[in-house]
Amino acid sequence: MLFIYMVFFSFAYLSLSAGTGTLLLFGAVQLTMFIAAMRDGERFTLLSWVGFLLASIGLIYLVSPGITSPDPLGAALMVVAGVAWGGYSLLGRSVSDPLESTALNFIYSVPLAIIVALLFMNDFHYTWIGLSLAAASGAIASGLGYAVWYAALRGLTASRAATVQLSVPTIAAFGGIVFLSETASLRLIVASVLTLGGIAIVLAQRSPASAPPKHRT
Repeated sequence: MLFIYMVFFSFAYLSLSAGTGTLLLFGAVQLTMFIAAMRDGERFTLLSWVGFLLASIGLIYLVSPGITSPDPLGAALMVVAGVAWGGYSLLGRSVSDPLESTALNFIYSVPLAIIVALLFMNDFHYTWIGLSLAAASGAIASGLGYAVWYAALRGLTASRAATVQLSVPTIAAFGGIVFLSETASLRLIVASVLTLGGIAIVLAQRSPASAPPKHRT
């Protein structure tokens, strides 16, 4: 799942704008995880649905300036990436050692990633600084981030895990303000209030009892 997510995500963004790609990715992730939650018998309160809707509206409002009509191939690749990340997250809920599992996931992905790289070797260009930054991004930022995500998943239902991920674009936007001297706009503030407020509503709800498992005859 990790390999599929990384590769399809990378190629999808060759033809998608940042805003369009974000909506397609998170839409596919949410749909995948909510379907899994309902399949497992998880039930949602009305306020949970309201919170999820507010968080989704906040995300759409945040990225809407960059939304364009998507390239069909790029859109299809990003949807597959979103489904893969949703699957990766769902599988992580049963992991006992998040750090070890994440390390193994990355190690197992390496041979597959090498095969893909070899297929596009003619397009390969690099600088040593670029390679160093890419390695740090993968090993430190992504690796540690994914391990923390696996650790957090053990305390979240599938629906709550899906909703919490809607905070990522907002966090990234505020990171741009703190580290890149970007300007805090009214759009960002309103979108953040909607997204984080919606997430807070979902997390504040107590999950109703799951439907009893169906017995086969």
